[in-house]
Amino acid sequence: MAPERESTRERGNPAGATAAGRPRTPRLDQPRPPRRRILPEWDPEAFGRLSERIARFLGTGRFIVWMTVVIIAWVVWNIAAPRHLRFDQYPFIFLTLMLSLQASYAAPLILLAQNRQDDRDRVNLEQDRKQNERSIADTEYLTREIAALRMGLGEVATRDWIRSELQDVVKELEERRRHDGHPGHVVFPAERADRPPGRDTDDR
Repeated sequence: MAPERESTRERGNPAGATAAGRPRTPRLDQPRPPRRRILPEWDPEAFGRLSERIARFLGTGRFIVWMTVVIIAWVVWNIAAPRHLRFDQYPFIFLTLMLSLQASYAAPLILLAQNRQDDRDRVNLEQDRKQNERSIADTEYLTREIAALRMGLGEVATRDWIRSELQDVVKELEERRRHDGHPGHVVFPAERADRPPGRDTDDR
């Protein structure tokens, strides 16, 4: 019995179909693992916000005052201090190098902050343009609705118009009664209140 079981196992698991022998392919229902990068990663938004803060500080009077104080202290120290404590002799080459380094970093930071501000301005202008288009469309729609209401109100019978029409009808009926020679003819039932009760004048 044992050789038969072994033969069935060999038939059910051929050598080329084992799980260990299959090449591993990436599954479509799972995300790919992140690749290893040699260069360090950073958040562009955080770097942009930092550059904007630095650019705002560089464009203030506080920065100019502090830089002036530092330069004056640097020059005074390297002139008036003892010779063995001076770290930058005249003509202050190290100070020139530091100022050049500060300017070389300040210019790209200011440009980056300006680019971010331009992007925000572009988005704000696009939103303002869309808002203006919606406002214009709403205004045109309201203008058409008001014009339609005015046209509709022009065709609606007002109280004064109905009163004037009724007065014209009453005048016309009175004139007809006078021309027909029936002075006792009643135009409105309200006139019957002045007559004594009995047979109507029209019943014959």
